[in-house]
Amino acid sequence: MVSGMTSTWADEWMLDPAITFLNHGSFGACPRVVLRAQRELRDRLERRPGRFFDDDLEGLLDGARSELAAFLGGDPENLAFVQNATTGVNTVLRSLRFATGDELLTTNHEYNATINALRFAADRDSARVVVARVPFPVDGPDDVLAAILERVTPRTRLAMVSAVTSPTALVFPIAQLVADLEGRGIDCLVDAAHVAGMLPIDLRSLDAAYVTGDTHKWLCSPKTGAFLQVRPDRQASIHPLTISHGLNDPRTERSRLHLEFDWPGTVDPTSYLSIPAALRFVTDRESDGWPGHMATNRDVAIEGRRVLCSALGLEPPAPESMLGSMAALPLPLDTPPNLGQMLFDGYGIEVAAGRWPVDAARASGEAPQAQVLRVSAQRYNSIEQYRRLAEALLELLAR
Repeated sequence: MVSGMTSTWADEWMLDPAITFLNHGSFGACPRVVLRAQRELRDRLERRPGRFFDDDLEGLLDGARSELAAFLGGDPENLAFVQNATTGVNTVLRSLRFATGDELLTTNHEYNATINALRFAADRDSARVVVARVPFPVDGPDDVLAAILERVTPRTRLAMVSAVTSPTALVFPIAQLVADLEGRGIDCLVDAAHVAGMLPIDLRSLDAAYVTGDTHKWLCSPKTGAFLQVRPDRQASIHPLTISHGLNDPRTERSRLHLEFDWPGTVDPTSYLSIPAALRFVTDRESDGWPGHMATNRDVAIEGRRVLCSALGLEPPAPESMLGSMAALPLPLDTPPNLGQMLFDGYGIEVAAGRWPVDAARASGEAPQAQVLRVSAQRYNSIEQYRRLAEALLELLAR
């Protein structure tokens, strides 16, 4: 990516042109053509609701699931659709039971909502949440591995780890983590909220007990789109949060996982069914397909971080090898706590900003260590937008 390049994809999205949107990682943004595909599916549903739900839906879900599984390097038999990655995490944790004193391991880079879910499960069963303290800034992946593995004990029953951390935008060495933890007999729940469409992944070779990730973020499907991959030897224990007709469905030609998860009651399934359209959105426009698309976004994120670090006089808090399509910078704690709102109100720039570690990751009475500014790079973004952010930050911090 040439540093002065301007995005040529911006018109593909419905984003307000008056806003510099550098926050794709929070909620994603769905391209116009994918939304049109979803509208066509909704029209089909509403023309004949009975036929759509009773006769067509399972086949349509199977088709979308097969395309998504192929993209993720997984098996469709092991994949279920869920509303979002937080739902996927809750599904696993609400299905499992732990013994008194069992330890549930996570890190201080995990997402607030998922740590809340982990603490809820631990409190329910008199288990204990253990938070590994991974430094930020961090020198490299070895620091991540060491910080997590040193907190493993004979009581560790489950490890919930992010493939890409939400607060700090770090790409964790997830394949090595899963191999090391599962090799010690510890099931891994991989929070892959940011992976699909940001980084290549092969679910088969990862071979984690549970993986959940969003499609509405970097894959750019409509909102309410995510997957839960459950390894075959763990599927008997996992049930959806909503128990419905699938629990006693007598059919044997479909897996129990699909019977239970595919019909949670009457919902709008068109976000899941639009995933193939989101996959085509990139392959139809990018000569190098998804690998080229992901590489371009990553190049912009890396160059954007260089622009910000140079302007603010900051050292990069992690090596470039640990970046995907997002980057985060720790700022001093005396940075205004409403920095994100100030950037939006005064400059029309939207970023993610907040205290780190998140509230749920801190022990009682523990203070946050930094305020973190996180930016994202999607094909509608350009380096000029990062330069504009740098200028705005200099003005705000100078006050």
